[in-house]
Amino acid sequence: MRLRALLETDALGLRLLGGEDELDRTVRGVMTTDLRDPSRYLSGGELVLTGLAWRRDAADTEPFVRILASAGVAGLAAGEAELGAIPDDLVQACLRHRLPLFAVNESVAFATITEHVVRQVSGERAGDLAAVVDRHRRLMTSGPAGGGPEVVLDLLGSDLDLRAWVLSPTGRQIAGAGAPLPPGIGAALAGEHLSATRTGRRGPHRAVVRGLTYSLFPIRNTGRGAAPATRDVRETVLSDWLLAVEADAGDWPAARLDLLQGVTQLIAVERDRRDAARTVRRRLAQEVLELVQTGAPPAEIAARLRVAAPVLLPGLGTAPHWQVVVARVEWGEGGTGAPGIDAGPVAQSLLEEILVDPATAGPDSADRIAVAHTGDEAIALVPLPAVPGADGDAPAEEDDAAPAPDGGGLHADALLAAVRGPLSAGLADDGRLTLGVSAAVHSAEGLRGALEEARHARRVAAARPGRVCAAGHHELASHVLLLPFVPDDVRRAFTARLLDPLRDYDRRHRAELIPTLEAFLDCDGSWTRCAGRLHLHVNTLRYRVGRIEQLTGRDLARLEDKLDFFLALRMS
Repeated sequence: MRLRALLETDALGLRLLGGEDELDRTVRGVMTTDLRDPSRYLSGGELVLTGLAWRRDAADTEPFVRILASAGVAGLAAGEAELGAIPDDLVQACLRHRLPLFAVNESVAFATITEHVVRQVSGERAGDLAAVVDRHRRLMTSGPAGGGPEVVLDLLGSDLDLRAWVLSPTGRQIAGAGAPLPPGIGAALAGEHLSATRTGRRGPHRAVVRGLTYSLFPIRNTGRGAAPATRDVRETVLSDWLLAVEADAGDWPAARLDLLQGVTQLIAVERDRRDAARTVRRRLAQEVLELVQTGAPPAEIAARLRVAAPVLLPGLGTAPHWQVVVARVEWGEGGTGAPGIDAGPVAQSLLEEILVDPATAGPDSADRIAVAHTGDEAIALVPLPAVPGADGDAPAEEDDAAPAPDGGGLHADALLAAVRGPLSAGLADDGRLTLGVSAAVHSAEGLRGALEEARHARRVAAARPGRVCAAGHHELASHVLLLPFVPDDVRRAFTARLLDPLRDYDRRHRAELIPTLEAFLDCDGSWTRCAGRLHLHVNTLRYRVGRIEQLTGRDLARLEDKLDFFLALRMS
């Protein structure tokens, strides 16, 4: 149907404010939104309905209209119920971008317009898809309130006789209609999907598992940044969901493929809603992490943990134990990284998925995820219910910073047991995931040591072969276990003697000697790997290391001096 037909429908009461020359545009759907940036939900050809709640002032108008025009929408209909007359800045912006603009009288409900458009669009489609498209379009206009992925998958089954499941990148079943997938099938399908995505092939992908054929449709999680076409696939491959349909889509007509693409867009809305629900937990983790890393007093950290505990373990009155999990995703041979890829958010999303997996973290794990990222690291603060007799009944003189008894906490090998296959496929030949798990501690005072322990365990994992590796606190037998218990004055004197000359030089000359030293030690003194990680010429790296040795009187070719620098950095 065309925009002109909507304007000529008296029951809709639309009033044209601009764009008369564009009224022959075809309307392929309808979407209601008050998001400032609805681009991720637009595929082109929609009539966009808005109540203008996104508009705080005139400065918001131009970006909103530009987004709609770039997405190729058919037109914009603005309601008068919120602000009364349509603002002139909106009229002028639509004229500049040649976007037809209609005013919707406050007496006309958006649902009336939606019903009319859906009925007209569906009536123009033939065969068994008409009713399904109608219902899906209704759901897509209402977003998650329409019932979520399960309702959409039920419709696929009842109207098209298609069995379908929504899977995470590790193969965990997020939604499905009817019986769940048999054990192991989800992981196998996720691995096939990730392998195909890394090769650059466009979906849907065909996979045959245990004699059954599946078609795999990507559910893009493009975020608020660049458009999918401009992003490196490695930024999303480990976080995108997929829709697995038990059928061979190779001989499907274009209309049915379009329908499934619409289903993935609807499910992407649910994905965005679930990501938004994690915002509070992410912020809590970031705040606690910053306090721990800046050496805040334990009382201040404990106060923040008391705020976090009810959010992460709702309904539990006892103080939990805490574990720290550190993960890093690295791209490029030798862990040198890939220019332009921010690995921190990738690791954060992936660590959230690993911890939510019911095979490793329990069915209530979605309420227990608090993952922050700093630099290339993702750091999870995982609460564990207190073990009776192990914490609350502990003697008063017990050291609060000591590790708590292991009361069923997370174990490194168990975390990766069910996900190693699909993640290895997604990492392909140029990526690595390394993960470290601390022991459980039962106080704020122990968190700094737990963080260092988890980081050291991750470095132990990084020294192992393989694309996906983990190590836990049980595998550590090193000085790092002692660092949290070194008196503060000793720590300060030791680190000042070694690092203050470098900090002073960095402050005066912006030379980045401290980051260079950290990278050099992390690369085990390899000039090539370190230069690659820092994106420097080897000669530049040699100059910086020479300056470090000159300022400190140490020799980084000597094991003893390397160890002293390593300890100083860990304690700083």
